Amino acid sequence: MNTVGQINLIAAWIGILLGFLSGMVLGLFFHRENWLGGYGSFKRRLYRLAHISFFGLAAANFFFHLTLAAVPFTRALNLASTGFLIGAVAMPVCCLLMAHFPKTRMLFAVPVISLTAGAVLTTLEVIKL
Repeated sequence: MNTVGQINLIAAWIGILLGFLSGMVLGLFFHRENWLGGYGSFKRRLYRLAHISFFGLAAANFFFHLTLAAVPFTRALNLASTGFLIGAVAMPVCCLLMAHFPKTRMLFAVPVISLTAGAVLTTLEVIKL
């Protein structure tokens, strides 16, 4: 297995683990009706988004890892790997930052652009098959 694929596989399993752990922590407080301003509050929605992003981006990194077995490795895939890794770290961080500091919303561009770049680069390489 090439090291790029290994890094994405590790990131996938770390994301799943963090999803479980963050879910446990959030679950300890869900019984409080007004926790983080109530179920529909901006802050609580962003906490939920951070939590679910661990799972979603773990899946993206896992699928990328599987894709590497089916296509020849290129520089574009190396960049795609970096994009998926940056997105997996930046998305939950941005969600939590924005929950407490709404003016940081422009930081969402970091995970969104990196994940989009990763997906576009991977798609282009897969199309070459």
